[in-house]
Amino acid sequence: MKPEPQKITASQIEELYTFTRKHFVEHYDLQTELVDHLSMAIEKQWETQPQLSFEKALQIEFKKFGVFGFMEVVEERQKALSKKYSKLIWRHFIDFFKLPKIILTLTAIIAAFFILRTGVVNEIWFGVIILVLFVIALVELIITSRKRIKAQKTGRKKWMFEEMLTTAGMGTNFSFVPFYFFQSIFLHTDDLSIAPLWMVGLLSFLFVGLLLVMYIMQVEIPKKAHQYLLETYPEYELVASN
Repeated sequence: MKPEPQKITASQIEELYTFTRKHFVEHYDLQTELVDHLSMAIEKQWETQPQLSFEKALQIEFKKFGVFGFMEVVEERQKALSKKYSKLIWRHFIDFFKLPKIILTLTAIIAAFFILRTGVVNEIWFGVIILVLFVIALVELIITSRKRIKAQKTGRKKWMFEEMLTTAGMGTNFSFVPFYFFQSIFLHTDDLSIAPLWMVGLLSFLFVGLLLVMYIMQVEIPKKAHQYLLETYPEYELVASN
């Protein structure tokens, strides 16, 4: 009678998690995907080669990932989650152009138009905005770094999408820098009061649009991060609480 093929044990599962961490896979969600893949592949090898050791079978499977190991898998996962994150931003952004939020959005665009039209916007104005945003970004970076260090000390697992949801908005503080170049290069004037109306209207729309994207990425999405994480990882709440 043919013996039953070997099955991966709990201790070997832990070894696989350790193996993925040693090969620069930091996030628990991707580690789990790779562990599942490696487990099934090793068990499949044992079906035809029951004498094969766990370590040998693991090395055979790892070589199939190529010279760069798990790097390509990590990059593909990042691309997929970035696409998912972009869709979330777009979904929230569109909401601001539907009732009742569209009333507030249009009011903000009209207000920005009249402010820009007064001609008070100049190089000093942009310089102050950039300086303030730089300080805000620096404070956010310090707070986020402290949170990461604290989480690492407590042994809390890292999730790739969670990191994206909570930190991706930090760089948006510098999104207003191109406005100076838009004004000086395309409008060829430091006085928006004499610029073409359609240009000031476009600048007003872009200004408010960037404000909305900053708000969405820094406030709206992080506020609903737990909901989006549960949609992406059904096991998130159980694992995160352990």
